[in-house]
Amino acid sequence: MSLARIAVRPAAVRRKVEAWLAEQDGTDAIVLLARPEWTDEPVLTVAGHSVRVVPCPTPIAARAALVDRAVDEKLVILTDLPDAELGDGLLAHVSMQAGRSVDPWELVRQAFGGQTRLGLDSTLVRTGRWVADALTELAPVDGWPPPAGTIVTRDHALRHLAGAALGLDPDELDGAGLLQWSTDAPTQMRFLDLPDEWTDGIGTYLVEAAGPVAVPVVAAVRAGHGVDAIALGLLAGVLWPRGGGSATDVETAVARTRLERYFGGARLTDAQATAYLEAAEAWIYRALDGDEHVRHEAHRMLRRAEEIAAEVDMARRLVASDLLPLGFTQRMRAFADAVRLALPAPRSHLVDTGLIEAVQERLTDVEAHRSADRKRVETARMAVRLLRWLAVPDAPEPATMLAAVHRQVREDGWVDRARLDVFAGDPDADVAQAYRALHAVVDHRRARHDRHFAELLQDTTGAEREPGALLRVEDVLDRVVRPILDNGRRVLLLLLDGMGTAAGIEIAEALARNGAWTELTPGGGARTGVLAALPTVTMVNRCSLFSGRITVGDRAVEVKEFTARFPGSVLLHKADLRTPAGLAVDPEVAQALGNPAVPMVAAVINTIDDALDRSDPGTTEWGPDTVNGLRDLLAVTQDRVVVLLSDHGHVVDRGADAELRPSDSSENRWRPATTAPGDGELLFTGSRVALGQGRVVLPWQEQLRYGPRKAGYHGGASAAEVVIPLLLFAAHDEAAVPGWAGAPVSSPEWWREPLRQTSPEGATADRAPDTATRTESGTAGRAARKPRTAAQDESLFDLPSSSPVVAPPPVPAAAPADPAEVLVEALLASPVYADRRDTRAPIADERVAALVATLVAGNGRATMDTLATRANIPAHRITGLFAALRRLLQVEGYPVLSLDPDGRTAKLDIPLLVEQFGLEA
Repeated sequence: MSLARIAVRPAAVRRKVEAWLAEQDGTDAIVLLARPEWTDEPVLTVAGHSVRVVPCPTPIAARAALVDRAVDEKLVILTDLPDAELGDGLLAHVSMQAGRSVDPWELVRQAFGGQTRLGLDSTLVRTGRWVADALTELAPVDGWPPPAGTIVTRDHALRHLAGAALGLDPDELDGAGLLQWSTDAPTQMRFLDLPDEWTDGIGTYLVEAAGPVAVPVVAAVRAGHGVDAIALGLLAGVLWPRGGGSATDVETAVARTRLERYFGGARLTDAQATAYLEAAEAWIYRALDGDEHVRHEAHRMLRRAEEIAAEVDMARRLVASDLLPLGFTQRMRAFADAVRLALPAPRSHLVDTGLIEAVQERLTDVEAHRSADRKRVETARMAVRLLRWLAVPDAPEPATMLAAVHRQVREDGWVDRARLDVFAGDPDADVAQAYRALHAVVDHRRARHDRHFAELLQDTTGAEREPGALLRVEDVLDRVVRPILDNGRRVLLLLLDGMGTAAGIEIAEALARNGAWTELTPGGGARTGVLAALPTVTMVNRCSLFSGRITVGDRAVEVKEFTARFPGSVLLHKADLRTPAGLAVDPEVAQALGNPAVPMVAAVINTIDDALDRSDPGTTEWGPDTVNGLRDLLAVTQDRVVVLLSDHGHVVDRGADAELRPSDSSENRWRPATTAPGDGELLFTGSRVALGQGRVVLPWQEQLRYGPRKAGYHGGASAAEVVIPLLLFAAHDEAAVPGWAGAPVSSPEWWREPLRQTSPEGATADRAPDTATRTESGTAGRAARKPRTAAQDESLFDLPSSSPVVAPPPVPAAAPADPAEVLVEALLASPVYADRRDTRAPIADERVAALVATLVAGNGRATMDTLATRANIPAHRITGLFAALRRLLQVEGYPVLSLDPDGRTAKLDIPLLVEQFGLEA
């Protein structure tokens, strides 16, 4: 009578045969007690032997198998008959003269090393028979790695089993490993070919090993969408936002239901979706940092995610994705919508600060996107800065030429810098239209400034007014550079032909970031500028600068006049700066820079002016990397004060908005006074007009030109052309120039600080001119159109701090104590603060108060430039002061004060500050 036995898998038979052959008992047959069924190949090759497997349901079949055995074969008899039925005569010809049972767990023991003393974890056995079968079936030829001890633990066995089933290293069974596996379709197919019980069990274990991310990944694989697992993970972050907990709207619920088919109908939990998203994003980031093939695969995954989003009708929800490119596009469009809403209505100057705050919030969303186009984000930042500028009421018009120059250097030059980026636009049509509308509003206000500037210039030039403190191109070397030489310091004068105030701002920022140079300003105050001669063309202004008087000339005249004024000095033009192969700086130039006997080396660099003809000066970010030779000349400069200036600025071509007017000459931005000036033009006369026999018509409107189209122009009377930036730098020496000191932060507050209606505690922010949420843009205190005739200020370095840009706030009524002040006072009075003060080099309490109050007022955030402004220190010193303040506030190492990864924004953890310094009361 046969017994009920289980069917044996081929791998189990192979394992039993391997053990039998290893015994070398001299027999040629073995009886294995199992169901007499065999569907595999009849002859196996095991350890170099041919082994025939014969299912034998009866004793006669077993005897026939013995008789028919080939001489060169071993025989395996599969039968469910007991030894008594087989008979002693048959058993005499088989191994151990008895049938052997096929114990699956014994085979597992054998697969992990074959040690008779090796034990099995009881939890492994209770997991189910499928584990034994799978471990036997999928065991490597050399067996599984043995355990560290004498017990095969459940985790050890299942980890190696899962690794073999997925084609992964056992140590890679985490979210990253699973997603990497999902990119390999063949290994997924092999996994799906396994019995369902095995895939179910392995999937359950993967959740233990890899966490919740295993559930959706395995579900996608089993649903036939494994190759889309990474793309689906990115979409999970859209439909299951991080944090969860909030009620799900109908549209989201419908989208989740549509996505379920990619997981075989499985529904994800919030925890699973969050883990899935994080693993998918991590995979994408690693891939984007990989080689070209891997990066291509990452971009394919991003595209596939967007395709799936379209398939399930959730594409418009991708704005919630921090990674998908379409999400960035949608955020940019939402930003553009907010910009349009924030613009003042036509013929109105009212700016709603609440709407500008909304734009700032949309900008934060754009900046947070990890697939953001850096250039497009920077343009968006410029747009927000222009909106904040529009929210600042216009100060009274400058009464003097000096004040007008300072407005261009300290305020409008920054506007021009942002305006150039916005003018360049955006590739998305929706965003481009918003930028065009913004540019028109900004242009309207800037045009008023340009007209007033040109009228002052017309009056100053025609009336031959004394300059006073105003620096002019013909006297700037005598009034600024000669005193430096007289003080025993050598000079490197870099004349960047065509550099306007906007370009000068960019170059100064780049040199400040370099860290090797310290900017100097008159008395450590705001920057000043230089007034060009007219018309603002190179042949007039460069020759006048080097000659020390208003004149016209070419290179030969410039060299002659310069060397006569500054004996022993060297003037280099473009041809002199060209170098042979392999050399960044000509040896003669380098020798002159290093020669103590050469008081001044002056170099003319034409990169910016050349761009007006041959490229696009409006979209170039000017700095040492884009101005040819600038970085190299600075690198070889030794112990010289560096003076950067130009001969004139420029305006960019306005494209379809430009206006071409007829002229008797081919000059682009000036014409002889043969006809009366029209709209946007003024007549200029006087000794500082070097061409046209002292009478020229110059346009103050930037759109006008008289000659052929180019990328940019100069010659006119707009502030961007007439005002020359003046920048001084010394190598870590604030006292290098008498009367000059370390420069403060140069940017206006609207450039660097977000606009806030109210502080976190509800107090009105100091930016708002009153308690209303709307401000009057560009109309406050406008001066009469006719310029004043007052003389310029008399002292060269006794310069006004700045043209005011914010109307003074009204005197407030008695108000409750400012919470920021209360917190700061409590901090300075606390015992913990007193104990932590560095008695050797303490930070002044006034500076601690200013810095902490600024951070508290900004809800724990402020730019480093703003902190430098509030602490009243030069910009380059804020890094050291910030480090000292951080040491002071870091009680027991807790990060009370930190710096954003952007390197520009300081963060104060206000609750932690209160806790660490015991300020709760």
